[in-house]
Parts: sequence; structure tokens; C-alpha cells
Amino acid sequence: MSRILSAVAWPYANGPRHIGHVAGFGVPSDVFSRYMRMAGHDVLMVSGTDEHGTPILVQAEREGVTAQELADRYNRVIVEDLVQLGLSYDLFTRTTTGNHYRVAQDLFIACHRNGYMVAKTARGAISPSTGRTLPDRYIEGTCPICGAAGARGDQCDTCGNQVDAIDLIDPVSKINGETPKFVDTEHFFLDLPALAERLGEWLGGRHGWRPNVLNFSLNLLKDVRPRAMTRDIDWGIPVPLTGWEDNPHKRLYVWFDAVIGYLSASIEWARRSGDPEAWRQWWNDPEALSYYFMGKDNITFHAQIWPAELLAANGQGSKGGSVSDFGELQLPTEVVSSEYLTMESNKFSSSRGHVIYVRDMLSRYQPDALRYFIAVAGPETSDADFTWAEFKRRTNDELVAGWGNLVNRTASLLHKNVGSIPALVDVQDIDRAALDASQAGFDEVGRLIGAHRQRQAVSEAMRIVGDANKYLADTAPWKLKTTDHERMKTVLGVAAQLVSDANTMLAPFMPHSAQQVHEALGGTGIFAPMPRIVEVEDLDIAGRSYPVIEGDYSPQHNTWRRNPLVAGTVVPMPSPIFTKLDDDVVEAELERMRAET
Repeated sequence: MSRILSAVAWPYANGPRHIGHVAGFGVPSDVFSRYMRMAGHDVLMVSGTDEHGTPILVQAEREGVTAQELADRYNRVIVEDLVQLGLSYDLFTRTTTGNHYRVAQDLFIACHRNGYMVAKTARGAISPSTGRTLPDRYIEGTCPICGAAGARGDQCDTCGNQVDAIDLIDPVSKINGETPKFVDTEHFFLDLPALAERLGEWLGGRHGWRPNVLNFSLNLLKDVRPRAMTRDIDWGIPVPLTGWEDNPHKRLYVWFDAVIGYLSASIEWARRSGDPEAWRQWWNDPEALSYYFMGKDNITFHAQIWPAELLAANGQGSKGGSVSDFGELQLPTEVVSSEYLTMESNKFSSSRGHVIYVRDMLSRYQPDALRYFIAVAGPETSDADFTWAEFKRRTNDELVAGWGNLVNRTASLLHKNVGSIPALVDVQDIDRAALDASQAGFDEVGRLIGAHRQRQAVSEAMRIVGDANKYLADTAPWKLKTTDHERMKTVLGVAAQLVSDANTMLAPFMPHSAQQVHEALGGTGIFAPMPRIVEVEDLDIAGRSYPVIEGDYSPQHNTWRRNPLVAGTVVPMPSPIFTKLDDDVVEAELERMRAET
């Protein structure tokens, strides 16, 4: 058994999240975490809403509310959406908690004490119309290195190089289109060059990463420069140093504190669990494993900035230093980044109405239909396109006619002709071959999920579903009812076990329907544990409360192996597991999209 940290990207709380977001961080992390728990590992899955930075202020002004009011509203919306999707967080919290402020400030102090946080004057971008700092990511222009358009003020996705906003050619603000003004300002910089050698050693020792992620990460080391970790802004975490902490216009960079959220959420989880030091088992133990899930636009912060912060706090750069009170913090085992999900061949755009919000999607369609589409056709290692026609096809052909039909046909035949799970008597070669092939699937599907090859994993599980459907067709138990009733019962018993096996393998991908299939075969109790929303009091700020996601995911019936069905278990009359989509769904959704654009 291993301890596994599933560190899931923090959705930004300036609006509801769309399905492209959860395709990158949500479903892949949950599939992995659910599988690892079923396989017997001790998983801690944490995240929360990212609530600092200029975009929150900009959106709050548009809506006529305070930044905190905006964050409170969308924190709750996002929490509700992720629970409905079935994402099994041990703790989903937020970055405006007293706990997070304390952990972020303590880590900053540790980096500063070791000499890796250096104050210096630099040229910073501000909005001429508001006087407010423009984040690097909200400035676009032509890359000064490769000449590509659309480079951001922190990196160019075309050539992969780190870029400074001031070096962009013809820079403009993504917020309002104006040309930013660059002024002298004093900030603290993370001394990345002093950490580059250790970063290189760490990255050089990474094996099994997705090639696009590792290559991009290694490329970041070619041009390493100090990176500003404070901002001229009044919304965020105060800089915890004398002469800075009382300055109302200096705050920690939102991306400095956001990645610290993985640590602060683990600490909050431990404090709420009754064992305040429990988090150390995932963070200080070199044998523990940690996997970070996100979209590809966040690789820089997880493969460079966050590891650098950890090394600086550990005193492991060229300047040396001492280990902080957090103990020696372990660097990521793997940065698991997905590519982009587009919609009908275009990028998601909330401003242009070219978007499908998670809430809207789940109000009209089953959560497992969305989860399945993301798993089988999502942007795992290359960009993928969501189309309504393909969503309808996969739902109807693969879930309804394939998996759902197998479950309902098997359960119906059992209910009508036997009434319960039959014992396997006089098992024949065709039965043994089917059972052996099904059991072998656990190793292969599990191996693929563990290697973050979820598209292949779910396809392999569905291949096993296809084999089970073929077994039923080949043995035709409905023809045996009058000619060989005992043989019919054995065939149906084998079919039921094949369904149970496939359900276990598909449970990480489709937990909602997994519970239904478990019950269709007469199972009781919790098969696929679900998250829940809990209203909690802030641990450090009196009178403040907020919703978190928690859950009890202790394996009960759903361990990652064949769970033999018990002969005599009553099988009820089944109901359809999946909802077939009407032919007019595609045009209706495209028309809705056109109306909102």
C-alpha cells in the first residue's frame, strides 16, 4: 500500500466552470483517485477555489460586488457543480481561509529566510485607466523570441519559452484591450537561477511522464530568470515582512499562493480530522507519491514554480539553507497535464457565449454520460473536440446500447427466469474462457489508469463489456429456458459475474451508474462512495463559514478485483441505467449555442 496525494488544480472563482475545465483537472483526477482507493492505497485528494488576483477584482467591479462577495458566490456554485459531477475530494476548500493565509505566509518566510526570495526594483505593467497591476497572464502580444502572436506575459505557448511582459511586441491588456503602462516598482522575486540546478536534477529523474509535459518542463530550464512573487494589488495575502505587511497595495502573487493551496488544504484536512500532523504522511515521507492534475496552461507553475518554492523552503538550492518548520517537503512525483478541450471546433469562450457550463450540462444530461465522454474522448495527450453529435453517439451507441443493454438484459433474464443469482454448476470451457478473460482485465485496466492512460483504460473496460455481450449472444440463455434450465442458470450466473467485473472496472469512470448496476444485481450498501457538501466554520477566523467537499471513500464492496457474486442474492426487476438521447438533441443544443453567441 502507498500513500498517494492527488493534488487537483484549483478552479478560479470568478465565474462558473465549463466542461473544458473539468476535462482537464476534474474527471482525470477523480478516475485516478477512485481507482487507487479501490486498489488499496491511502489517497488524499485535495483542492479548492482559487480566489485572489486581479481577475476577481475585475469581475467583482463588473457585477457591483466586493471581491469577497464574488468569491463566496462562485465558490458555492463550483462546490455544488463538482459534487454533482461526483468528484471525490477528501477536502475541497478555498484560498481565502485563515489556514491558507497562514501556510502561504509561512512558506514565503521560509523561502525568504533561506535567501531565495529577493527584493528588487522591476518594471511592472499597470492599467492606465485603473492604475491596477496587470497580471502577466492578462497581457498578450507577439513573442520576442519566435515571433508568434498571442504570447502571454509569462510564457509563449508556441515556443515554450518564459517571457517577460515588458519584452512582448505590441502588448495589450486582455481585460480591456488597452496598451499597458510599465512603471518601476519593488517586488520580491523567487531566485529561480539559484534553484535551477536542483530543478534540472529533479526533472531529469522523472520517468513515465507524458512526453509533451516533460519536454515542455525541461524546456523551461533553458531560460531561467528570477520570477516576481508579489504584486501591486490590494486583494490577496499580505507580504509577511516588516515594512511590507501593512502596505495595503502589496500582496503575494496569486500564483505563488495558489500552488501552496495543495499543502494548506492538506493541513486543513488534517486539522479537521482530529490529527493536525496527519498531513505529514503525504508531504514529508519520501516513499509517498504525489500526482498533480491540471490543464496544459498551468504546467509552468507546477513543473517549475511550485517545485522551486518547495526546494527553497527546504534549503536545497545553490544558496543552501535550513529545512522549514514544514519539514522536508517532497516534490511532485508527476505533473499530469491534459491538453485543451474545444467545443464544436472552437475554443471555449464565456464572453462570446461559446461555452457549456458544468451546471447547465448536468441539468440536462446524466453526469456519467459527461464523465464517460471526457474519459474516452477527452484531451489526454492532444487537443480534443466536444461535439454534440459525438456526445449523442457515444451515449446512445456505447452507454445505452452497449453497457446499459448488457446490464438490463442480464438482470431482466435473471429476474424473470431465476429470481436470484444462481450457483455456477457444470461450468464449460466457453464459460471459463469468458471468466478468465474478464478477470485478466483488472490488471490491464488498472495498469493503464495508474499510468494516466485513461482513454485506453476505459476503452479496454468497454472491450470487456463487448466480450460479455458476445458471450450472451453465443450462449443464448433465452433458448435454454425450456431445453436445459440448469444450463441456462449457469450461463446467466456467468453473465452476471461478467457484468459485476465490468462494473468494478468502470466504477472509477462512472461512479453514479456503478452504484445502480451494483443494485441491479441485488447488491446492497455503498458500492461507489460519493462526495458531500459540508458547511464548516473557518478554523482561524471567528464567525466565518463556508462550504467544503468531503467524503468517506473507505472501500466497502468495490475493491479492485473480482468480487464473487453470492448465489441466492435476489435480483430485482431492473430499470434502464442510461437515458437514450433523442435525435433532435444535437440540433437543439446547436440552436441554443447559436442563440447565446
